[in-house]
Amino acid sequence: MEPMTPISCPTTPRWNQDRPFLTGRFHQETRASSKLGDSKRFTSDTSSNSGVEQAIGCYDTPVQELIVIDDLLSALVGIEGRYISIKRFHGKEESVTFQVDPSMDLALQELAKRIFPLCECFLLIDQFVESSSQFKNGLVNHAFAAALRALLLDYRAMVAQLEHQFRLGRLSLQGLWFYCQPMMGSMRALAAVIQQASAKHFVGSGVLNLLQSQAKAMAGDNSVRSLLEKMTECASNAYLSILERWVYEGIIDDPYGEFFIAENRSLKKESLSQDSTAKYWSQRYSLKETIPGFLANIAATILTTGKYLNVMRECGHNVQVPISERSKLTIFGSNHHYLECIKAAHEFASKELVTLIMDKYDLIGRLRSIKHYLLLDQGDFLVHFMDISRDELNKKVHEISVEKLQSLLDLALRTTAAAADPRHEDLTCCVDRASLLTTLGMHKDPDSNSSIEDPVSITGLETFSLSYKVQWPLSIVISKKALSKYQLIFRFLFHCKHVERQLCGAWQIHQGIRSMNSNGTAIRRSSLLCRSMLKFISSLLHYLTFEVLEPNWHVMHDRLQSTKSVDEVIQHHDFFLDKCLRGCLLLLPDVLKKMEKLKSVCLQYAAATQWLISSSIDINSQSHSQKTMIRDATVTESIFNFEREFNSELQSLGPVLSKGSQAEPYLTHLSQWILGVSKE
Repeated sequence: MEPMTPISCPTTPRWNQDRPFLTGRFHQETRASSKLGDSKRFTSDTSSNSGVEQAIGCYDTPVQELIVIDDLLSALVGIEGRYISIKRFHGKEESVTFQVDPSMDLALQELAKRIFPLCECFLLIDQFVESSSQFKNGLVNHAFAAALRALLLDYRAMVAQLEHQFRLGRLSLQGLWFYCQPMMGSMRALAAVIQQASAKHFVGSGVLNLLQSQAKAMAGDNSVRSLLEKMTECASNAYLSILERWVYEGIIDDPYGEFFIAENRSLKKESLSQDSTAKYWSQRYSLKETIPGFLANIAATILTTGKYLNVMRECGHNVQVPISERSKLTIFGSNHHYLECIKAAHEFASKELVTLIMDKYDLIGRLRSIKHYLLLDQGDFLVHFMDISRDELNKKVHEISVEKLQSLLDLALRTTAAAADPRHEDLTCCVDRASLLTTLGMHKDPDSNSSIEDPVSITGLETFSLSYKVQWPLSIVISKKALSKYQLIFRFLFHCKHVERQLCGAWQIHQGIRSMNSNGTAIRRSSLLCRSMLKFISSLLHYLTFEVLEPNWHVMHDRLQSTKSVDEVIQHHDFFLDKCLRGCLLLLPDVLKKMEKLKSVCLQYAAATQWLISSSIDINSQSHSQKTMIRDATVTESIFNFEREFNSELQSLGPVLSKGSQAEPYLTHLSQWILGVSKE
């Protein structure tokens, strides 16, 4: 996969870390000053006048309780007391524990230790709020931290009220435990979430999924579950605002890279006309591994919705999904209202883009034009082109001038019916460097000692192809990948047409000497062979055109009329091309090699026809001397060899087609068309 666009976050100002009084950490880190402050704040008749604190066990139990309550009220907001201290574990900043003076009354120690988990949870949450507010942690963590900060304000207000009651002399240690109990479950649940989020460095989707799973785990405790759901709602609002812009405008506004759709900006739309793998449509925008649980089932729909809107924006067609207050995705709730909004946005974007491509850019017309030229639907220009470019196409591949071929093609297009098509100017020439078999990766045959063709001797007739200029946004459907499939079919059809023309030329030579008495010569046998070969290639072309290309084209055309999205258009078009490739034998190596061998024999025979016929005429007009008899035997033997090789290859094609027809039923039609040649 291509690397995604890196995310650059603003750095947290250095002074925010170097100056402790800008954060809450100074309460724990400046122990000496905090103790001094505490000693000034708390006084007792039994305290030492020298300022040196005594062990708490030196005081009576009622006095110890007052001291413990005062220390606990400080500990509840993360500040050490005189006899309650905070201990941190090295290497684990989030791991803290509270300790009491061991000389304290045991009953008071037990009550104090019950409240310590709440103190530890507060400290953990408070530190998370501070650290998560850094830019690099993303919008979801920022929103989650903001919700926690609001919760901690209420928590501090509760502690302030308890301290007020304590100053009035109305708060006992047992009462403090009673008032702290309702907050214990909620704070512990939040602390558990924070510990996991911090340990695994969760951002974005990870935080939302963690909150949701924790809320489900707390299904038995209604108050804790409600709190976690409220936190999820607050944290998800920032995420849903990113989602809202994507599904309504097709824009990813994701400054910290936490959205579940990744954008690969290195892939440009222009690459569709150059990249044979068509990566742009499938990889320009892609789903990440971590997706919020509440969006998992509709993630693919969200991805395509934004892609469709993005395409229209790239076309200069500024379209936005009509939204109202009810369609705001940030109205998060358990009624799944956001799912309906996303589906409505997807339907709108799909319909708009299909209408744009079909109507404004006339996709069907473009496909029909490509069919005319690359699938040889209208062949009058091709006949003229093959006539005027014969000399150039007969050259070796490295000797061919593509510029000359292009000028000849333009001439053929302007002087035939193709001139009426305004799109004929998008047609261009190209010459491959390899044969069709090599291009398809089928040329290597370990069971064969000799190749069908020598790569050095390949001419333009085997490698010539047409290309077609397709502009955005039609290049989404007619990409380089799709065009390469069209070109493979064209090359096969073009070569078959060439073989047919050569055999027609040979047949015309035979017809030109029909008035002559050919009894006793090899002309009659050659005529029958030429007819069989012509029947073979005509049957093959008839099968390719009327059994494969035309039916599949009409199926695709009908399907495109009722399509609802561009992805469906691409799917129908790719299905059409793949079915045509298979029907044209281009994905069946064994059958294709046989066909190429048969065409090779036909071309060799067509090239030798003039010599065979002229030799037979010369022999027939001369006396039957020993020299002419030897020559007659040579001509007859040559024709017999061509006939034997052609019939042998044709017959060996039968088992190959029969074997393939079990998996590909349409090969039965091909067998009926072609193998009938050998039975005549």
